[in-house]
Amino acid sequence: MEVKQISHLKANGHRPFIMSIAYPFEQLPDPGTALEVAPGVRWLRMPLPFALDHINLWLLEDGSGWTAVDTGIARNEVKDCWRQLLPSYPLRRLIATHSHPDHLGLAGWLEQETGVPLWTTQGEYLTAHMICEQIDGYGIPAMLALFRQHGLDDARVAALGERGNAYQRNLSGIPATYRRLIDDQEIVIGGRIWRVIMGYGHSPEHAALYCDELKLLIAGDMLLPRITTNVSVVAANPDGNPLGLFLDSIARFKHLPQDTLVLPSHGKPFHGLHARITALEKHHAKHFDDLLAALDHPATAAELLPVLFSRPLTDAHQVMFAMGEAIAHLNYLEHVQRVRRTEENSIIRFVKSH
Repeated sequence: MEVKQISHLKANGHRPFIMSIAYPFEQLPDPGTALEVAPGVRWLRMPLPFALDHINLWLLEDGSGWTAVDTGIARNEVKDCWRQLLPSYPLRRLIATHSHPDHLGLAGWLEQETGVPLWTTQGEYLTAHMICEQIDGYGIPAMLALFRQHGLDDARVAALGERGNAYQRNLSGIPATYRRLIDDQEIVIGGRIWRVIMGYGHSPEHAALYCDELKLLIAGDMLLPRITTNVSVVAANPDGNPLGLFLDSIARFKHLPQDTLVLPSHGKPFHGLHARITALEKHHAKHFDDLLAALDHPATAAELLPVLFSRPLTDAHQVMFAMGEAIAHLNYLEHVQRVRRTEENSIIRFVKSH
């Protein structure tokens, strides 16, 4: 069993703390194969065409068939993996934790291939349609206007615009109907009860699944073992506080047992649920402190990107996530009255409150 020791600074920059995360499975499932991680639970690993090069999907034994949790992105190589799997794992239903293309991308194709119904939350289903159809604040022009208002330069704004509707390109279509998931709902899958735990901030209504019998949490993107979940402000809700919602959401997982096995969408299954939550809270607290230290004078979100991201942002995809996350951190600090915003010539800047 691999054990990873990770050191972090406390939010005040003083005493370090150590957390331990244990990875009970050294083997990774090969593309087109499934690896058992608990009774009736299989782990799939599908390729992604990004720096984050994989997504984990899950199969839950469900009577004479299987329930799939998430789909992978709409690419031919992912369809090929599913074609290898479906003869051995006939699907009865599909649960999408949320609307991002690596999770929902093949929902339309899987419905066509197998007739499997989609289960997801209303917020995710409607958001997927709004982004696909580029409705108002969910369209690319609105995103570009938001980033320009927060100081992003013309060259990077233009590069983002040239991407077009990458979201739609990575979906095989959205099923015409869905079955709605709500918070605290209990779903019986293969004789076991799975409880929906709604999370906010990363996406509108993210659905994690917890099985008390197995002490197992399918966490989606809410809890990742090695990287932090992207939490971004969107143009439709420019003054929102998604990071506050995210931090409140992950705190809800503290009520689960310490020995819960966490199945994340990226990285390997792990033990160390409570320690990982603490690490994420301290990670963001450090970001808040760093931003406050840089805000003795007014600055835009774009000017503050180097404060939050030490590595170069090499492509438009990374810039999009980085800008959304920078604005989210600044909005959080504004909501807790640690900073205030100014606006001049349609450009928003933030400065520390006194």
